[in-house]
Amino acid sequence: MGPEPLVPSVEPSPEGEEPQLDANRLHVYHVALELHCMCSTLVASLNRIVKDQLERASLSVVLNVAEAGGRRSRRDKARYYAIARGSATEVAALLDVLERRRLASPAQIRSGRHLAIRIVQMLTRIHQRLA
Repeated sequence: MGPEPLVPSVEPSPEGEEPQLDANRLHVYHVALELHCMCSTLVASLNRIVKDQLERASLSVVLNVAEAGGRRSRRDKARYYAIARGSATEVAALLDVLERRRLASPAQIRSGRHLAIRIVQMLTRIHQRLA
């Protein structure tokens, strides 16, 4: 798979296709959505504080990638991608907390960590290309 475009083309959608925002064309956006959906099911509501923080951090990844996709200047894009990367790192730390507190299964932790690390790697590459 080739590198993701920094500024996706804004071509009209072919007949019958729904128009898309720039973020929808980025692979990292879809991985972030996958991570957020997984995180929202990880922790029982009994652990409200951890659950809330995990959902907020994973949602922040999605929203900041989307925000970056909508920005035109390289500097703005880089800023939002960096924030998203920080939130993905926060998700990874929260998964460590879940693991230590035995609040999620080892398989769920592994899966979440894999997604978070993948997002951090993708965002690091995008950020480097913008610098």
